[in-house]
Amino acid sequence: MVVAGKVFKLRESISLSSAAARLKDFRKEERYDEGPVHTSLLTEVHSLSLKEGLLKGVYAQDIITYVFHHGERIPTPKTLEVSFAFVEQSSRTLLVVMERKFLANNVANRLSEALFISGGYITEASILPEVLKDFHEKNPENTKIIFFDAVDIPNVSKLSLYGSGLMNTALYNNYTSHGSIWYIVVTSRKHGSIVGITRNSVVTIFNRMDKEEFLDYVSEEVFPLIL
Repeated sequence: MVVAGKVFKLRESISLSSAAARLKDFRKEERYDEGPVHTSLLTEVHSLSLKEGLLKGVYAQDIITYVFHHGERIPTPKTLEVSFAFVEQSSRTLLVVMERKFLANNVANRLSEALFISGGYITEASILPEVLKDFHEKNPENTKIIFFDAVDIPNVSKLSLYGSGLMNTALYNNYTSHGSIWYIVVTSRKHGSIVGITRNSVVTIFNRMDKEEFLDYVSEEVFPLIL
């Protein structure tokens, strides 16, 4: 089962105990009335767990999905739950949202509003192109896929390489002279997992892994790459 997540950074410092107190009180309710459905849609944070350097929780939001039944579009309530963790490391606090990019971005914005009243205080965490390149070149035999962006060749926006021993090819040297590494897929030496990492800190694990293991991997191998 693929496990995905994205790392964010906080523009303004806040203690994890203060964050826990604000998130504990975070609750929004909205009335929904359409067709046969009359209900309240709830958004809240639950299952908060605070220990030294780590605050974990679940962001839960009721949404309306639609099913088709005998030609009718029937609204159906559904609760969406997303796990997250704030991690204090090296005099900074990073947020890991354990979902795919689009949903992770939305949750990060909502958490920013809960903690700082407005969005924009939790932003994308970036990895410099040269840092991602160095990460690959220290583990070249385990890199299987590389994507390049910011390509300076006319009419070419992206380049890619697939295979083993990519660093020792003329194409790799040629591509790095024309663009920047945007995405790599590597096998982690320590964890043995196949991992995809982008420069905007989207992490995808292609092996079976639970969320605790995912958080351990990101903390150990991705956090050190982030600006």
